[in-house]
Amino acid sequence: MERNEKLQKLLVMKFGGTSMGSADRMRVAREITSTQARQRPVAIVVSAMSKVTDLLLDTLRKAEGEDQTSLDANLKTLEERHVQTCRELLPVERQEAVLISLHSIIGEFRRIAQGIMMLGERPPRSVDEAVAVGERLSALLMAAHLEATGTPAEAVNAADVVVTDAVFGNASPLMEQTRNRAQSKLGALLEKGVLPVVTGFNGATTDGRATTLGRGGSDFSASILASVLDASDLWIWTDVDGIMTADPRLVPHAKVLPDLTYAEAAELAYNGAKVLHPRTLAPLVEKKIPVWSKNSFNLSAAGTKISPTVDAPMGPRAVTSMANVALVSVEPANPELNSVQVMSRAMGALAAADAELLAMTSSSYRQNFCFLIRREELPHSMAALETTFALELAHGYLKPLEVDENVGLLAIVGEGMRGTPGMAGRIFTAISREQVNIIAIAQGSSELTIAIVVRRDGLEKAVRAVHDECQLGTRQ
Repeated sequence: MERNEKLQKLLVMKFGGTSMGSADRMRVAREITSTQARQRPVAIVVSAMSKVTDLLLDTLRKAEGEDQTSLDANLKTLEERHVQTCRELLPVERQEAVLISLHSIIGEFRRIAQGIMMLGERPPRSVDEAVAVGERLSALLMAAHLEATGTPAEAVNAADVVVTDAVFGNASPLMEQTRNRAQSKLGALLEKGVLPVVTGFNGATTDGRATTLGRGGSDFSASILASVLDASDLWIWTDVDGIMTADPRLVPHAKVLPDLTYAEAAELAYNGAKVLHPRTLAPLVEKKIPVWSKNSFNLSAAGTKISPTVDAPMGPRAVTSMANVALVSVEPANPELNSVQVMSRAMGALAAADAELLAMTSSSYRQNFCFLIRREELPHSMAALETTFALELAHGYLKPLEVDENVGLLAIVGEGMRGTPGMAGRIFTAISREQVNIIAIAQGSSELTIAIVVRRDGLEKAVRAVHDECQLGTRQ
């Protein structure tokens, strides 16, 4: 479909759960949206209201456990919150039609939950269909609010637009099919001057089976749509002023970074920074679409711009950390065992368990290696590893797998670290000065990130020490 010159200025904005968290926050989001829509075409992507996705997942767990009383209580909470928001947000004459749609969507969720109760289990496909209800409710309310205040808008279920593979719970987009659907459905709305309000987090397979995009998938949804619609910008609205040099809860004097490269932002996200989903930037890189991380609670804050290159001092830009991790060590007991093959099979087991590998180090002499994964992924990862190496473990060819949950990860990120001699030594010295023991170190050949595993009780001290040593709060 040919796009007219006007649509080449398209702005895609994503509003997170806290920015959708109440009628008051939706009013702010509406004001941001309508202000931009007066200047150029806009499409927005919305998350569920804050805590609603957790409520939906808890309801499905109650259904699986055949706890009808708790299921009904959760459904009442879900309904009351959205009905109250509707009444606060919309004029009386517009409420009835929206409430009918709202009750219909909640009714769909109730039927799925009751089906799970009958089965006694939660099929991944059913879970994906059910948890998208939170975003559908937000999109319904937000579109109605925009309409009521003079901005033509329409709620769009991303299941009708974002085409994915069939990996339920952590699907990946099929970009060409998504481009065709998005340009057809969303492009038609934009051409008519109607603002699409699209659900975040969800999609569907080519044959219409509901899917979700994994943790933080609403950010990913927005970047997918920005890419396939050839947007000029993507703005992600959160509840913080931008991407910071460190977590301000650990480092009170941390500062907002005015800009970052795609690679730096992706590394920070992958290593624990909570502003962006790690996969968010991938669809944008080829087209060089800039991303802004902004705060809907502080509209005067400039935010952080993410783009292909930045003009910044050489050296590290930020330090981030993760506490809920586990270190798994694998060591052959028989020198005849090929350690490369063992490592390959271990990685295959982790891939089959859909675990995220955060860091890995190896020893050439002892032929052992260790890797870091998220703690919540530990049970199914260990099950996969023990199944893969059942024969070797039973016959003593492999030593028993060791797991250390008393660890934490910190990562120092910066495009310019390669050109800063002695930086790694300074970082290690700063950590050791705080009497924090370094357990493992991983650094890629690009030198973009130095990942360090330390004892959990020393993680916060190590983050502060690195932040101060690298003067991250003062050199941006």
